[in-house]
Amino acid sequence: MIEQKVVAPEQLFSEAEREEQFITGSEAVREAIKRANVDMAISYPITPQSESMHLVGDIFAEGYIKEYFRGENEFAVMSSVSGAAMAGVRVFTATGGPGTLRAFETFPTWSGARLPIVCAFLTRGLNSPLTIQPDTLEMAYMLDTGILMLHAENAQDLYDMLLKAFIIAEQPEVHIPVGVFADGFFVTHTRDNVKIAAEDIKLPPYDPNMSPVPAMDMETVPVRQMRDPFVMKSNFISYAAHASWQQEVLAAGERSRKHIDRLLGGLIEVENEDADILIMASGTAVSQSREAIALAQAEGLNVGLVKIKSLRPFPAEQLRRLAAGAKAIIVPEFNRVGWLSREVMTAVEDTTKVVGAPRVFGGMTMPPQLILEEIRRCASE
Repeated sequence: MIEQKVVAPEQLFSEAEREEQFITGSEAVREAIKRANVDMAISYPITPQSESMHLVGDIFAEGYIKEYFRGENEFAVMSSVSGAAMAGVRVFTATGGPGTLRAFETFPTWSGARLPIVCAFLTRGLNSPLTIQPDTLEMAYMLDTGILMLHAENAQDLYDMLLKAFIIAEQPEVHIPVGVFADGFFVTHTRDNVKIAAEDIKLPPYDPNMSPVPAMDMETVPVRQMRDPFVMKSNFISYAAHASWQQEVLAAGERSRKHIDRLLGGLIEVENEDADILIMASGTAVSQSREAIALAQAEGLNVGLVKIKSLRPFPAEQLRRLAAGAKAIIVPEFNRVGWLSREVMTAVEDTTKVVGAPRVFGGMTMPPQLILEEIRRCASE
């Protein structure tokens, strides 16, 4: 193994000097995992994620990761990841698009088993005809799996969120998986300036003894995976056990808020919150919104931006407060169904303020002028 100095998370995240590198989002994944003190990484190729896990394989060969192997398919990878986490090791994987859906059954079981797995979801289109192009539709499917969901705007977010995700997931009162989502190609395959800590430092190791559910080893009864006792019985004890455990997983997600606040500076970032028109967006749509706001300001239009970094837990109370003083809420998205606008509408009191547009999908780009048109329309009403 490569010699790296173990430092406190706060030192790696904010105190250590950083070097700016011009790299892709896929390379940002590599750089994050190089410093994450990961015990095991398991992979299966699918575009646009393939390059990221290929690069993670490279740093395994260099000695930054203890174990690395390829699974038979996405479901096998996610099942193997479960076993590794149950055994008490820090584990990482990535997937995207159809790979997410092929492995979908495993994600609620990760949460139910209280596994602190970190997975990068590098999103892409799902619909027929087949496409590998950017789309965030898969995120709609993931909203109720029990995992925490962070959405990166750019490669810098992706690097930072991945590193911090391990610390958030492994908090004893949290201890559920974290998905770090980034828009495929827009983030993974484009280069950006990313500030990166020195490669000779890394996070402290994962301590499985801090888990609320004991790790499975040769001396510990495998309580995570129960067989017949009450699971298969049709009685009140069975119903109550399942119902209470689902509530506990949701409560664990809520308890993560303070750690996300501390490590990511909040679930949202707000610019010009007193504006009559607010754009609420996540992922790459935030970057496009910034361009649209600059164009709007040149026309004398006053627009604010709410960057949503965490989708689970969702910042409902914060969005409700911000929406109360706004005339209109514009929610641009890279998907057909508008899952984020639906989430926003569940949070705000006056849903007529919410404009679920523009939406582009199937790999289309979102010119800032599309958002500007919505800003102009809202301003004229």
